Amino acid sequence: MELRIGVIKGDGIGPEIVTEAMKVLDETARVYGHTCGYTQLLMGGASIDVHGVPLTDETVAAARSCDAVLMGSIGGDARTSPWYQLEPSKRPEAGLLRIRKELNLFANLRPAVLYDELKGACPLKKEITEGGFDMMIMRELTGGLYFGERRTVREDGVMTAYDSLTYNENEIRRIAKRGFDIAMKRRKKVTSVDKANVLDSSRLWRKVVEEVAAGYPEVALEHMLVDNCAMQLVKDPKQFDVILTENMFGDILSDEASMVTGSIGMLASASLNETKFGLYEPSGGSAPDIAGKGIANPIATILSAAMMLRFSFDLDREADAIENAVSRVLKEGYRTIDIMSEGKEQVDTKKMGDLIAGYIQ
Repeated sequence: MELRIGVIKGDGIGPEIVTEAMKVLDETARVYGHTCGYTQLLMGGASIDVHGVPLTDETVAAARSCDAVLMGSIGGDARTSPWYQLEPSKRPEAGLLRIRKELNLFANLRPAVLYDELKGACPLKKEITEGGFDMMIMRELTGGLYFGERRTVREDGVMTAYDSLTYNENEIRRIAKRGFDIAMKRRKKVTSVDKANVLDSSRLWRKVVEEVAAGYPEVALEHMLVDNCAMQLVKDPKQFDVILTENMFGDILSDEASMVTGSIGMLASASLNETKFGLYEPSGGSAPDIAGKGIANPIATILSAAMMLRFSFDLDREADAIENAVSRVLKEGYRTIDIMSEGKEQVDTKKMGDLIAGYIQ
């Protein structure tokens, strides 16, 4: 099978971690009799440097021609990078928002798994993390506050800013269906997170989610307010299976979940549209302070590549092989600096990629 993969290496540590993911993909393809055809794409700061904008129409068209896109991190240090002297619509992150909208990537999947081998890196108490946990955060990605109308005006001599949080029932219904479908393949529980005690958009969210739930009698549904969910993630993360939520809440909760797994360098991510197409990226940022030092953790990007094989190419065996290789490397005690603990062997970015590729079976 030929896998047509668009590659956005991005900024900061992006090129380093994507290179290791491609190494693992190539070895997986070799072992299982596939070929990987890569199309290199520019987005974010790298695109600004070449084209003056964070995303071009040509890049969008090229991404559409691929079966899936693997992406590193984008952006830089907002305090020092010239990219952040530009107006907001031309900064690196604007490219990410645009590609999500252009490719209709409305469903963001972020698995948060605490590996038994990384219990020591988790900041929570041992009695909370015993036995590990495994949750999937399903975040709506193309609506809500981030895509609503915004403006800043002077009213009665006072500068005033407006940001609109808007959802319609169709946007909610399609992400809810995707969430319940994922739950059917897992432990059959959905926690729908909203702020229905305050927001009209959340009250509509809750109503539509309940309508969708009626079509999935095997899946248990519970509603949880977002502030309570933030607390429960650190109090009892094992209670969660699929967390279904809107754009901003999902952005915040998924970063919190990443830290209770031990490191944001362990958290993969997939953004899907209504077909098999998806954009796969680590959940962490571009970490410009460690770029080029060879110490970035590539595991989240490698696990994102495994998600790509599973969701865009239906290659479950191959995805399992990558995930098993990651687990084996951790069991044997290899660590990048962000997940390092006493008695383990610290390795650099390239060595971690070599080890995982070497364990593909």
